[in-house]
Amino acid sequence: MNSTDPATPRTLSDFGSNVFSIGTMRNYLSEQAYRSLAATLAQGQAIDPAFANEMADAMKTWALSKGATHYTHWFQPLTGATAEKHDSFFMPDGEGGMLAKFSGRELIQGEPDASSFPSGGLRATFEARGYTAWDPTSPAFIKETNGVSVLCIPTIFCGYHGEALDKKTPLMRSNHALSQQVKRLARLFGMDDSGPAFATLGIEQEYFLVDRACYRRRPDLRETGRTLFGCLCARHQQMEDHYFGHIKPRVLAFMAAVDSELWKLGIPAKTRHNEVAPGQFEIAAVFEGQNLAIDHNMLTMLVLQELAEQHGFVCLMHEKPFAGINGSGKHNNWSVTGPDGKNWLSPGDTPHDNAKFLTLVAALAAGVDTFADLLRATVATAGNDHRLGANEAPPAIISIYLGEQLTDIIAQLQNGGAKRSKRGGTIQVGVSTIPPLPCDVTDRNRTSPLAFTGNKFEFRAVGSNQSCAGPNVALNAVTTWGIDLICTEVEAAMAKGEAFHTALGAVLKRVFTKHQRVLFDGDNYSAAWRAEAARRGLPCAMTTPEALEALRSEPVVALFKKYGIFSEREILSRYEIYAETYGKVIALEASCALRMLRTQLIPAGLAYAEKLRLSGREAPLVKLTQRVRRLTLTLLTTADKLETALAKDAAGPVLELMGKARAAADELEKLVPADSWPLPIYADMLFPG
Repeated sequence: MNSTDPATPRTLSDFGSNVFSIGTMRNYLSEQAYRSLAATLAQGQAIDPAFANEMADAMKTWALSKGATHYTHWFQPLTGATAEKHDSFFMPDGEGGMLAKFSGRELIQGEPDASSFPSGGLRATFEARGYTAWDPTSPAFIKETNGVSVLCIPTIFCGYHGEALDKKTPLMRSNHALSQQVKRLARLFGMDDSGPAFATLGIEQEYFLVDRACYRRRPDLRETGRTLFGCLCARHQQMEDHYFGHIKPRVLAFMAAVDSELWKLGIPAKTRHNEVAPGQFEIAAVFEGQNLAIDHNMLTMLVLQELAEQHGFVCLMHEKPFAGINGSGKHNNWSVTGPDGKNWLSPGDTPHDNAKFLTLVAALAAGVDTFADLLRATVATAGNDHRLGANEAPPAIISIYLGEQLTDIIAQLQNGGAKRSKRGGTIQVGVSTIPPLPCDVTDRNRTSPLAFTGNKFEFRAVGSNQSCAGPNVALNAVTTWGIDLICTEVEAAMAKGEAFHTALGAVLKRVFTKHQRVLFDGDNYSAAWRAEAARRGLPCAMTTPEALEALRSEPVVALFKKYGIFSEREILSRYEIYAETYGKVIALEASCALRMLRTQLIPAGLAYAEKLRLSGREAPLVKLTQRVRRLTLTLLTTADKLETALAKDAAGPVLELMGKARAAADELEKLVPADSWPLPIYADMLFPG
């Protein structure tokens, strides 16, 4: 937009208009209450209970002015979605009227029924009590749905004994643990550690749009989020013309509406474009603090789905809604801000800054190598199993891409000290082992699951339908462990009289040498890399059940316990929940497939075979009739076997039989006349707008 665009003033003034931001709070709170809340946001100090009633009254007054009649504690249970229970501000006044009330207690703590949320054994079914507690670091907001406004207060969600029953609590714990170790490292560098240290995050969200009319005629899309049957149309993504291509008017109108709604919610949506597959799109936001970024991404998914309906679409978040073309993920761009206010993953102009940078890279490398199975487990879902390992997403092998220059710098460190840069020639040496680096130190490697991309690490394996909380808990935890390791070794060397930079250089050399195996700059899709990774001893869990085993391994449990991120019961509960969810998804998909086979696809095959039989006995007709009958018979026998396997709750055979049924059904789809096939085909669904 330019300054003469009449929409510019409205758009700028609308940004954050539905957020009870720190700026808005200033207009509603006393100076003392405002300063208390500002200190909480800036320094992580606890909210002063003395101001709770004033803050609640201010929030209520603002919400009423925005048309809200109800409030909710908005939380993120272990379903992976968001949850809310609406309560009215209004209470009888005893004289036949109503009063609007909202107390500090109601703001700070709620008590939703926890009995129907997954707990993985953290509480018995009859122990229904759960608590939500206000997270003041993520501002309250007004969510508008079809003209109805509700005040949403982001909260954590815990059990009666304080067990984390949500995604947010462990995330905040992990960020605190990371902050403590980053500040410890800062002190070793002789820096002031009084400022906040925290992880930052930028999330890219991929999704598909299909016409609502097609969606309603596809039981598989409605019930499972993906097509269980359907063959590729002649034209799909092979022409490579959809990526960054012209956005169709109807889709663009939807995107503009999404941006407008997100901006009102204070979500800094920045980028929108066509993705690789037809019907696939992406939206990305500007970097924010990690906790807020994940809240905003969960909101973004809600907004995408709600506004898609208003524009005649349905927004599909499944990782692989269409077989044979690219699936959808989230690109999780992770970085760390130190107490100096700088991004410590941004190479600087001074040896001092680059020492911090390479120390953080070394810490991450050590953590990822040691706990690669944990990172893989955090992206393990039934939906993501269809995507990981294909030539569109990172493989199931976790490795790190650093790029040519950083790889060369590390090789020099291992061989006695870096003296030059491959791109920069001779470099200034302020600390003998740490050279200054230009900011653009890497190309992009789209095949790598965890790639350094200039000033951040991009974890590309997160599924589009997932909350980013779990993967970021793991990234925070393994980096915390790595920094702890480095600081402990440096401190021990300094206690023996070594100078800090000498000790640091020696430790970094050891760390990079020991964890060299996790660094790989080549093609992660190649068979050669899979063989090389096996030779290096890197773990490779191809399915969710295999991957989830990491969550109950002794090293992972010990890692989370050490830094106060999960208790043993809490992390084991996650294993139980995710394993059970996987089984439920497979059973749900199989049940849907079985019904579609018997009530739609098999009848269509039988009807066409009979029509062909009556058409004549010429050789081509007989051949076609036999082919249709053979495929239909395959569907009949496979459906019977699938029913048996489903009754036995055998996920492996179920998946194999579903694949066999799909192969036969997709061949049959190519033969049955279009007006007789009961489902919208890919060509109907992949080109919305």
